Amino acid sequence: MQVHVLASGSKGNATLLQGKDANILIDAGISTRRIKQELAKLGTGLEALDGILLTHEHRDHIAGLTTLTKRYRLPVYTRPDTWLSMTLKDTIPPECCRDLNNSLDLGSLKIEPFAISHDAADPVGFNFFEDACKCSVVTDLGFVTDSVKRALSLSDIMVLEANHDLDMLKNGSYPWSLKQRIMSNRGHLSNMDAGWTLARLDRKNRTDVFLAHLSQENNRPDIAKNTVSSILAEQGCEVGEDVRLYLTYPDRCASMDE
Repeated sequence: MQVHVLASGSKGNATLLQGKDANILIDAGISTRRIKQELAKLGTGLEALDGILLTHEHRDHIAGLTTLTKRYRLPVYTRPDTWLSMTLKDTIPPECCRDLNNSLDLGSLKIEPFAISHDAADPVGFNFFEDACKCSVVTDLGFVTDSVKRALSLSDIMVLEANHDLDMLKNGSYPWSLKQRIMSNRGHLSNMDAGWTLARLDRKNRTDVFLAHLSQENNRPDIAKNTVSSILAEQGCEVGEDVRLYLTYPDRCASMDE
């Protein structure tokens, strides 16, 4: 399995997961043009996609769907309540709208959604299985529940939210109501929360972790990586060996081979 985070952040999110015989786009929060450009850099195209999975209905995860589905007629899978809450559903061809239940098989990939805590209709993370490899994708969650910990355990690859530095958020320019939303159990995961989540998980000998959905206002890549690395090191984890950390960006693709 290969994972490429095409874009990550409040301005738009999209991730490509490639299996042996299936290519999946997770969220489509950037333009079709940009998705096409990023895929071309990876040597593939939109016509190679087998489907789109949506984590939830917020605009930074669905903004590119209308053009993408009208031009390419790709199937889009998400929870029934997410479809009901999606303002742009009427702009998507009906044959592209597919309900996502407890599991889905696309080619050799087995896909299992799991519930997460976020202020959306029925938000989910995803587990992908192929042969002995497991990949977990979970962003936009305010709190890591026990069920989420179980879902993330023993993953080979993980895309995990590290949205904000708590001090930067508290001292930043956002109105207090927005700060409260971000810090709530249905908001976004801080760098510290991401670090402790990784430290407390059952892990394999090595896990590749993308730190995702970094706030441009309330975080910096170096702060996110240093905070998570420090927590892991304090808990006896060898960063770079036991866990390899990768940063994601709003304006360019991040891949494991970088």
